[in-house]
Amino acid sequence: MIELNLPVYSFQIKNRQGKPVIFDRLRKRFVALTPEEWVRQNVVEYLISEKSYPSALMANEISLQQNGVKKRCDTIVYNREGNPLLIAEFKAPEIEITQQTFDQIARYNIMLKVSYLLISNGLKHFCCQVDYERQHVSFLPDIPFFTAISGK
Repeated sequence: MIELNLPVYSFQIKNRQGKPVIFDRLRKRFVALTPEEWVRQNVVEYLISEKSYPSALMANEISLQQNGVKKRCDTIVYNREGNPLLIAEFKAPEIEITQQTFDQIARYNIMLKVSYLLISNGLKHFCCQVDYERQHVSFLPDIPFFTAISGK
């Protein structure tokens, strides 16, 4: 797989029916290893290993219902009370992150009302903090540690 702008991690990868699969530690099963999945697995590992996000408070591929249409958040991080805290949206490395990507994650956030949004294609990473009181979104210089966003 392509080298990403993240530390190098070791993953369980194997072939199933001639196609590569990777073990998803959050879903606890092997999933198809697509370029987008490669980014997700690496960013999730980065959050856990480097930024101290508890894996027990993270979930991949969470279904949402929006205006009668089923949507799927790539990854959600919850606080210790079980409330959504951060939504992450991933794209394949060859996909440019555009306004359309930000619009997509903003639509998910209409329902979840999280304080942090994370977008990554593995090469570029954007993290924003949402201030609902001032109706303002601030881009952060780096992905914050879990304790910084959870207050614990």
